[in-house]
Amino acid sequence: MATPLVSAIVPVYNGERFVAEALRSIQAQDYAPIEVIVVDDGSTDRTAAIARSFDSVRYIYQLNQGEAAARNTGVQVAEGAFLAFLDADDLWAPDKISTHINHFKQHPHIGYAFAHMQVFLEPGTEWPPWLDEELKTRAAPAYLPSALVARKSVMKEVGDFDPSYHIGCDFDWFVRARDAGIPFTILPEVLGYKRLHGANMTYRREAFQTARLCVLRASIERKQSQHGLSRE
Repeated sequence: MATPLVSAIVPVYNGERFVAEALRSIQAQDYAPIEVIVVDDGSTDRTAAIARSFDSVRYIYQLNQGEAAARNTGVQVAEGAFLAFLDADDLWAPDKISTHINHFKQHPHIGYAFAHMQVFLEPGTEWPPWLDEELKTRAAPAYLPSALVARKSVMKEVGDFDPSYHIGCDFDWFVRARDAGIPFTILPEVLGYKRLHGANMTYRREAFQTARLCVLRASIERKQSQHGLSRE
């Protein structure tokens, strides 16, 4: 593996408060080449103007369809051998991509990798009541899009993010990838920062937990169906 192109996919909806900072964290990477794809999911604020102010950004606008569809659009147009995702309100550490790619080079059988992330609180926002006290100051393994880098071939094998999940489409993808038996790893380095600002989908704990149950139920049904076919 030489120096592969990495496609950084940033889905955004009305993200004028944070998207510039997210894009600057991509620009600050100590790795090249990276193509930056911003998929604007029907924003009505200044998101478009901000994204277009970055010369290196490929900006795509679509009618509002949800974060899954926005990520899928980014995947469809991406030219990189590796796909990295950054939510518009999160940040990457400067060595995020280089650390991931070095790991893939050393472990060519790995299909995708997560990393540790540190949460931080947007000023004026209260900590969500469900968040463990220790996680307010300690980084943890993150099964989140902003922590993920995957081979594009793996994305094709697992399939698109499912737009039927308004919340939890990323968790559904992770479970399908696991069920497919694709090898993955969790890097020990802290390579991203998860911003909590009250409007995060994961801030809505009950809705997220409900979505997780639906995903796990679908996983069980999928395995039962596969087992039934194997007996025939």
